[in-house]
Amino acid sequence: MATLGDHDYDYASVVRHEELDYRDGGLIAGWAAHLAGQVTVEVGQVLPPHSPHCAGCGPDNSAGLHLRAVRTASGVEAVHSFDEAQVGAPGIAHGGAVALAFDDLFGFSLYTVGALAVTRSLTVEYHAPFLLHHPYTFRVQVTNRTGRRLLLHAEASDATGKKTGSADATFVVVDPGHFAAGAEQEQSQGQ
Repeated sequence: MATLGDHDYDYASVVRHEELDYRDGGLIAGWAAHLAGQVTVEVGQVLPPHSPHCAGCGPDNSAGLHLRAVRTASGVEAVHSFDEAQVGAPGIAHGGAVALAFDDLFGFSLYTVGALAVTRSLTVEYHAPFLLHHPYTFRVQVTNRTGRRLLLHAEASDATGKKTGSADATFVVVDPGHFAAGAEQEQSQGQ
């Protein structure tokens, strides 16, 4: 058991990348199965990384954020502390690293709508500096879905509950073939 935000979660339930590496259809087929509801993602479950080398959540990316997102009743939540790998001004996280965290967590929110989608636009507002080595709680939700278009909103707050940042994004639903070229290239490079 571990605490994430205001909740306790059993990290033993994390779906590892190896479990998503479906031999018959590959990682993209695994994502599609999860997102289409063929594999249940329960409230309180830690969500699997997008890929092992994802800059936001990939466990095998030494320069990544290593985000761990949890499915909540209203969307997705994660607690993250930025470190020296993401420094901008001394002692403060780089704004691009904060934007990466928001964008990656928006990607996790796709589990709540059951669709593969990609970022079309992302707007981040910084309300206060994100200090290094301080935990920030990110909460993400889908606010609207019209056809292939998803509107998303997120907020980040510090340990006292003070809002430090917010973001809005538009995602566009795509079919699994959208990712085929990248997946084939990664597979041919042995990653």
